Amino acid sequence: MSRPMKPFSQWAWDETATLRQSILNLPFNRELAAGELAEEQFQFYMIQDALYLERYARALAIAAAKAPDPDAMQCFARASEEALVVERALHGDFFAKFGIDPNDAAATDPSPTCYGYTNFLLSVAHLASYEELVAAILPCFWIYWDVGNAIAKIAKPENPYRAWIDTYSDPAFGETVSKVIAITDQADADATRDRQFAMLGAFKRSVQYEWMFWDSAYRMETWPIEP
Repeated sequence: MSRPMKPFSQWAWDETATLRQSILNLPFNRELAAGELAEEQFQFYMIQDALYLERYARALAIAAAKAPDPDAMQCFARASEEALVVERALHGDFFAKFGIDPNDAAATDPSPTCYGYTNFLLSVAHLASYEELVAAILPCFWIYWDVGNAIAKIAKPENPYRAWIDTYSDPAFGETVSKVIAITDQADADATRDRQFAMLGAFKRSVQYEWMFWDSAYRMETWPIEP
């Protein structure tokens, strides 16, 4: 298989076009945009997202430690902190608004999808190359920016999930996304052909997990059997 002569970000974005469109079309995102998503589904999502972000922050911290230059190191270190501090504030507001007990949330087990996604990211962080890690990390940034902007275009101002929409369509978040895209493109430019294809595989897998995460929240996914 030949590598197209384009930046990694464009290559990966093109390769996942159909899957990304299906993410926008998921019932969870359509109903969130319309302000019609059931409160219990959003509660489930918020709790699982909080569990996800704690582990995602660890993957970002490892990316910072592996980064070959100070700019990338600083970007991922800041992103790791924001995943814990800024996002925790957002979740805290929603926990209060939607009556979620933080202690109950902390005691909740990750859903099968949340568990699988975070373990995938952490296994890449510990066992794979820096290049594969940044490719696996990128979809969480980029897909959320894509979904946030798509929803912001059609959501009414009084949408009950407006704070979530505003967070992920905020230009400041978009600047961070652009930085991570640039870092990933640079990692690709310095990588061998085999590693470039490994990067593409990691990116695709994370996009699949992004689809699964929203779908699992809509279904309020549980483990099929208790231990």
